[in-house]
Amino acid sequence: MTVQIATNIVWHGGNVSKKDREELLRQKGVALWFTGLSGSGKSTLAGEIEKRLFAGGHLSYVLDGDNIRFGLNKNLGFSPEDRAENIRRIGEVAKLFADAGIITLTAFISPYRADRDTARGLLKEGEFIEVFVKCPVLECEKRDTKGLYKKARAGEIKEFTGISAPYEEPVSPELVVDTARLTLDEAADLVIRYLADRGITRQ
Repeated sequence: MTVQIATNIVWHGGNVSKKDREELLRQKGVALWFTGLSGSGKSTLAGEIEKRLFAGGHLSYVLDGDNIRFGLNKNLGFSPEDRAENIRRIGEVAKLFADAGIITLTAFISPYRADRDTARGLLKEGEFIEVFVKCPVLECEKRDTKGLYKKARAGEIKEFTGISAPYEEPVSPELVVDTARLTLDEAADLVIRYLADRGITRQ
């Protein structure tokens, strides 16, 4: 648990409500939390959905695991403690984006259930949508263009999820997308339909 260190601070509410922003954008501010092994297709799927949402006149933004580590989380490694802090920070950013009425697409391995539950707890009921991007580790290895799995199996990368570090699959995700069986178009269709059916996006 992260302890509040700063004192004498007060939360300042804005003059425009989340509901007002959602009305303007014709959508609900939510966090689509894509979780899965490296190579499962999280970033690819998030990028495709962002493109489709934009084409439909909806505002969204992808928070990608690698990209975030170039800036906001550049001081974090891959120990369990750093992974937890990585996800906590992203959860806080996703919370702010959701309040702005933006559909946030987070693409992080986020291997531990407890950390994902912490992120979920930061957002309001219905604002956190866990999407399990399901794909067997052997299939992920076949897609490994960066050669990360090969390095991990050779012991060159420590704490690599799925090889030398655990991945805890979601127990009750809002959505399961099996990228070993579905094409990218089929997977994206599934997510886009989910958003429309629940009134998160509207025309």
